[in-house]
Amino acid sequence: MTVPNQVPPLRWWGWGERDTRIPEGLMQLLHDELDATMDVVTPPVARAAVQLPASTLPDRLRRRLTAAVGSRALSRTDEDRLRCAAGRSYVDLLSLRSGVISAAPDAVVRPRSTEQVERVLRVCSEEQCAVVPFGGGTSVVGGVAPLRDGKDVVIALTTDAIADRAQVDVASHLAALDAGLTGPQVESMLAREGLGFTLGHFPQSFEYATIGGYAATRSSGQASSGFGRFDELVRGLTLVSPSGTTTLRAQPPSATGPSLLDLVVGSEGALGVITQVTVRIRERARVRRYAGWSFANLESGIEALRHLAQRDELPDVTRLSDAEETRVSFASARHTAASRAALRYLAVRGHRNPCLAIFGWEGDGATVGARLRRADAALHKHGAIGLGTAPGKAWLRSRFEGPYLRDALMDRALLVETLETAATWSRLLQVLDAARTALRAALTERGTPPLIGCHISHVYPEGASLYFTVLARQQAGNETEQWLAAKRATTEAIVENGGAASHHHGIGRDHMPWLRAYVQDSGAAALQALRGEFDPAGIMNPGKLTA
Repeated sequence: MTVPNQVPPLRWWGWGERDTRIPEGLMQLLHDELDATMDVVTPPVARAAVQLPASTLPDRLRRRLTAAVGSRALSRTDEDRLRCAAGRSYVDLLSLRSGVISAAPDAVVRPRSTEQVERVLRVCSEEQCAVVPFGGGTSVVGGVAPLRDGKDVVIALTTDAIADRAQVDVASHLAALDAGLTGPQVESMLAREGLGFTLGHFPQSFEYATIGGYAATRSSGQASSGFGRFDELVRGLTLVSPSGTTTLRAQPPSATGPSLLDLVVGSEGALGVITQVTVRIRERARVRRYAGWSFANLESGIEALRHLAQRDELPDVTRLSDAEETRVSFASARHTAASRAALRYLAVRGHRNPCLAIFGWEGDGATVGARLRRADAALHKHGAIGLGTAPGKAWLRSRFEGPYLRDALMDRALLVETLETAATWSRLLQVLDAARTALRAALTERGTPPLIGCHISHVYPEGASLYFTVLARQQAGNETEQWLAAKRATTEAIVENGGAASHHHGIGRDHMPWLRAYVQDSGAAALQALRGEFDPAGIMNPGKLTA
């Protein structure tokens, strides 16, 4: 199957090669409420001013890696090393935009096959060289940070050249995909070949994240309510570790012992490099219906989601914003007159601080219609007001815009970051309040009071996720610690109140201090032992997943 072209690469200092204009309403809101100076632009430093640590790749290792993959697949150029020096968290971007890079891989290796990955890991294991698997580079929790963990040398092993094959088993609704394929490439192939299938996995990083990265981080897409999290879609994979290659064949659920597949999915490169993933696919929808709804408050919206989830009546896309995020969304709308009219209408109906929900249904006409009618009755029971399809269409148009907008807002010296968690229904509001209180206190103490929005976008019978977006003025001269202190305080509050340290961003480097609270001492020891079996020399993605 022919692989379509990739989108332009990530900018070395930010997201993709496309500029986004900050909406006028949002500009005014940030100026009025955060005292942000929106007319002053502070762009990243020039590429020529970037300071990158010198490569320490020894000649012997260079020769052995070249023999393993060929001279063209090994690079020590600053351009390639910079591309693999960081992920795309707010702290990563602060470092990249300033041009001061404290750590970078000594080389970038670009194998083209499972066999070449095997050779690279064998060489690196023998030479005690750390290896960081690198897919799209979109991690926001330090998952691709080039840590050395006592090793003298670290390389980035990129999977973007392992992107040639996609084999579809039509009868079984399965597709075996090379790990370096991106979301758009997979969707394009499944559509262009006339197969009528979709993977249906659409995280906000969709344009750049890879199939291998989805599996390694246990990703969740925006349509998780209907299509499932990525771990639910994975049916088999190939993992290359320093101790050998493990191929887990795709099959229906079985009783052949504990699931090794579940251990590899979410392993974040600590066990090895995922080179191929077999996933469940489904037929493309003939009908898509996306619409907006308003709730008078977050509590009634949460109760509506719980009602739908526990009766297996959720839409395919489920997204509920709190009043603050809703207010920012209306301020950011393209058609401000229509937004003001909608707010006046909702106020007359008793929704003075509305909470906006976006619901999306996909399938054939009869199925979508029946599901929508059942949900409509439940939503009205909880006081929801239908807003028609315009908000749903607007959300679909802009659902991948967040990272582009972040670049533009950082140009205005704004802190722009997200964090997420999940909790049971009985603890959800408690966790939300604790996290919001901790965030507000930590940033206000520094003289930079924030705007904090929150939405629920992944819903289960037992609970849901919480996704926070934080906006504040940067604390000049102390921008990194400003956010890290707020993140630490908030994560502590989340953990103490029974929330997950991460719902879908993963552990990476950033959440390591809280991992033991979930797996406990015995679990941490078991993870370390598992890692030792796959990676006896301890070279794989140091500083991640296990202490």
